[in-house]
Amino acid sequence: MEYKLDKIMISREKIASRVREIAAEIVKDNGMNDELVIVGILTGAAVFLTDLVRELPEDMNVKIDFMSVASYGNDTKSSGVVRIYHDLKNSIEGKNVIVVEDIVDSGLTLSHLLKLLEGRHPSSLKVCVLLDKYSRRETEVKLDYCGFQVPDEFVVGYGLDYAGRWRHLKDIKTVVPVEAK
Repeated sequence: MEYKLDKIMISREKIASRVREIAAEIVKDNGMNDELVIVGILTGAAVFLTDLVRELPEDMNVKIDFMSVASYGNDTKSSGVVRIYHDLKNSIEGKNVIVVEDIVDSGLTLSHLLKLLEGRHPSSLKVCVLLDKYSRRETEVKLDYCGFQVPDEFVVGYGLDYAGRWRHLKDIKTVVPVEAK
């Protein structure tokens, strides 16, 4: 099926404002002294993570690492099969960790990922997500920091994609199927 862009769901201005608020919450909760490892989930969270960490104070002890996991492929729904394509480069044992994700809907991918990371014995493990599509939740996951709750519509932009397209958009937009001719 082919899709096209539809309407703006969340403007770039609202995103920027909320990212600043989340960064302030992270500073308040985590302090400035303990090392904080921020784990970005590629590729969708890259834009969000970049803007988020640039809002943290310069003297905060922050390290960044990445993982790449997938459960969508080229579809608009999770396949339920989680694949790890790129793992962390550094140990998180004894560290305060925040996983940064673009969107949570069914919760299956994130739940699987959190179990894996908990097995690596971090001091603390929190989740920061840009979008929460709670109406699609199949398994409960605790979201410590959440940008926006969104309805059950497929969205792209600000790092989110459909089959690799539209990650570069500054706003978050909905997509709709292209009508057959």
